[in-house]
Amino acid sequence: DQAPGVIMLSRDVTERVAAQQRIQQLAENDQLTGLPNRSSLRPLFQQAAALSARHSQPLAVLFMDLDHFKNINDSLGHDFGDRLLIQVVQRIRECLRESDTACRMGGDEFVLLLPETDAAGAMRAATRIHAQMQAVFKLGEHQVGIGTSVGIAMYPADGQDITTLLRKSDAAMYRAKEEGRNGYRVFTDEMQARTDRALALFTALAFAMEREQIALHYQPVVRVADQTVVGAEALIRWMGADGKAISPADFIPLAEETGLILPMGQWVLDTACQQLAQWQLSPATRHLTLAVNVSARQFHQADFVALVHETLKRTGIDSGGLKLELTESAILGDIETTITKMHQLRDLG
Repeated sequence: DQAPGVIMLSRDVTERVAAQQRIQQLAENDQLTGLPNRSSLRPLFQQAAALSARHSQPLAVLFMDLDHFKNINDSLGHDFGDRLLIQVVQRIRECLRESDTACRMGGDEFVLLLPETDAAGAMRAATRIHAQMQAVFKLGEHQVGIGTSVGIAMYPADGQDITTLLRKSDAAMYRAKEEGRNGYRVFTDEMQARTDRALALFTALAFAMEREQIALHYQPVVRVADQTVVGAEALIRWMGADGKAISPADFIPLAEETGLILPMGQWVLDTACQQLAQWQLSPATRHLTLAVNVSARQFHQADFVALVHETLKRTGIDSGGLKLELTESAILGDIETTITKMHQLRDLG
């Protein structure tokens, strides 16, 4: 008989385990800052909410965005932007307790989870963060200053899940930006109503031109000396499905923000030039000029001059009768490109 024996096989899986841990870390954490990333936010929120609920305490969700961060990337480059973000995270950490969590959502957006914190505590935290960010950031030979806009929503009062709380804290953050930036706002029902109205307005606006609810009105331009009509200004007007006029003050900013201003602006230019072409057919109205407002977003399109040129050719107007009116904001920014476009438009007449 053979004596009993044991055969043992072994394999060193240290490298595999380390690789799996590294993959898990990459999946859950932002590579630049080391903070938990967007995909980690939901489980982290559930943990923080459970902790707060266990002690019958609220949980604060802060949505934070850096003001004018894009300007730093555009001026100094993305490497400097990344270095700034790393310093921002260091300052955020100095403002948080051990139980608090900061997540990077992407770009310059962060979400902070503050368990067992009421609205007053959340406002104190936002104030601390604001104070920390006031000191100049040193990026090599450059020194830059930034502001922060923060929106605050409360669990469970404002929502039971992270999706709802993110939406509401984001709405509060945008209110902070609208009211001057570099501050914080706490979510209110009025903000929700405003957000809902903006969404309904956007949906309606997207179909308004197809439904012929948008039209151009022509406001006469009169020469004071002899009360002669010398031209007109094209003004866009929107009649809602209920027959009530919707103020341009409401829908033009929304169109700018959502990008609808581009197809809308082209429609205005086309329609105005068609009208001008009709005027130029008659000796009585051939002398009239027509002014069309151009938004900053339209003007900064790379092919804006080409679009104007195509419109002129398509409608066959004498281009000397067309005026393009620009606001100061439309010509700021890339001055060299602006000057080039101005010369090209002048060359078109």
